Amino acid sequence: MSIADKQADLVDELAFFQDWTERYEYVISLGKKLVPIEPSAKTPEHLIKGCQSQVWLDASYDGAKVHFTADSDSLITKGMIALFVRVLSDETPDDILTADMNFIERTGLKEHLAPTRANALNLMAQQMKQHALKFTSLS
Repeated sequence: MSIADKQADLVDELAFFQDWTERYEYVISLGKKLVPIEPSAKTPEHLIKGCQSQVWLDASYDGAKVHFTADSDSLITKGMIALFVRVLSDETPDDILTADMNFIERTGLKEHLAPTRANALNLMAQQMKQHALKFTSLS
């Protein structure tokens, strides 16, 4: 399944919920299902700088695909990083780098977030692309 397909599925899932409270509850539930990040990865080097909450992001590369794990001390933020992990994990570095990250706008979530949380979404996407860029030299 391509990144665009995963994004479309996520947009469709969120569109199912008419009420914003239900959408946020669903995003929080996605965060609760995240594969736990290794405790050793909860270091300052793995923090996404500029986020209101603490968000840790780790990436590994198996020679073909990038695998992300993440965590946050905030339930809604953990859910938001879970959206990106779901869409970008297990993809090639090149596919991640060329992915259109505007799918978040199509979910409608960004317009219902405080400006600092909305900015965090951009920071998460940028950090994941930075990891992908680092791995392109290894492919």
